Amino acid sequence: MTEATVPFRAGREGYASYRIPAVVSTANGTLLAFCEGRVTSASDHGHIDIVLRRSTDGGRTWGPLQVAASNGTDLAGNPAPVVLDTGRILLVHVRSAATASEDLIVRGKVKDADGRRVWVQHSDDDGLTWTGLTEITPQVKKAGWRWYATTPGHGIQLGTGRVVVPGNHTLPPAGTDVGDEGRYNGGHCLLSDDRGATWSLGYVDDTPDGYINANETTAAELPDGRVYFNTRTDSASPGNRADARSGDGGLTLRTGFRPQAGLDGPVCQGSLLQLRDPDVLLFSGPACPSARALMTVRASTDGGITWRPVCTVDGLPAAYSDLVRIDASTVGLLHETGDFGAYERIVLRRLPVTRLTREPVNGL
Repeated sequence: MTEATVPFRAGREGYASYRIPAVVSTANGTLLAFCEGRVTSASDHGHIDIVLRRSTDGGRTWGPLQVAASNGTDLAGNPAPVVLDTGRILLVHVRSAATASEDLIVRGKVKDADGRRVWVQHSDDDGLTWTGLTEITPQVKKAGWRWYATTPGHGIQLGTGRVVVPGNHTLPPAGTDVGDEGRYNGGHCLLSDDRGATWSLGYVDDTPDGYINANETTAAELPDGRVYFNTRTDSASPGNRADARSGDGGLTLRTGFRPQAGLDGPVCQGSLLQLRDPDVLLFSGPACPSARALMTVRASTDGGITWRPVCTVDGLPAAYSDLVRIDASTVGLLHETGDFGAYERIVLRRLPVTRLTREPVNGL
């Protein structure tokens, strides 16, 4: 069994539901667990805040619930935290009107001012307070894009200093389509070369052919400096995951996203974490092909080409997740789960690094 605590439980502390987890470890070793606090229901739109709990003991106990980002009674969501080499923590996220549902947005029924817009703020005191709220929509969202989301999960800072935050969007439809067809999903990433002061778009992957359509995406820097991207895809390709690599820090992709059938599971978000010493790339996500259940961590020693399961936490319903290195011997897995549904609580599990990096026996 793994150690587990519950920083967020549905129906507690003023929120009907908690969803979309993200977690980082600060320069001081404090764990910051973020998620969306959904006030009135579990719906993806409405009055939603980004909430936070801090842990100074590696996730064994948690401090009080904080509101890290609020948009009044409208939506602030999809937290994408990034810990910088300076110790500053960036929080990239999206905002929209409470009434702007995904269905209305992709159908073009929401005006730009009420649709999905992109903001960033920061903390210089280990997540205790958040300041410097700035809108960056014009720099990172192309005219005509409808739906827009950051990650979900943590962003990364590369060895070069560049900040990379994956994102996804939808294109306006063609012909008689209305815009909610999966083929109009696309992927991109946000880049900053000055630690979050200014931003630009990196790669854009739009392939409206219905084969691979990038959606919620996660990223990791491989030991050789390439950036590995792994995405949910709701298309006709083998499996429900696809991946791509960038040799220029996310500015372009060497090839567009291709199927990654080695990560079997339902249509759902997933998370990446690159370990060093040993060099092992981890992926977390539900592994039951037909349902959001069976939260599993898988490992790759060849930069995401092949994968093998290394830890299934239990057989319960499970959905979104995020991975973090807690200390030299421990990885943290923050994930949605429940006894009868995947969205009853968000759990932090402490997983031994040795369990995640052990060599397979007899090829298994």
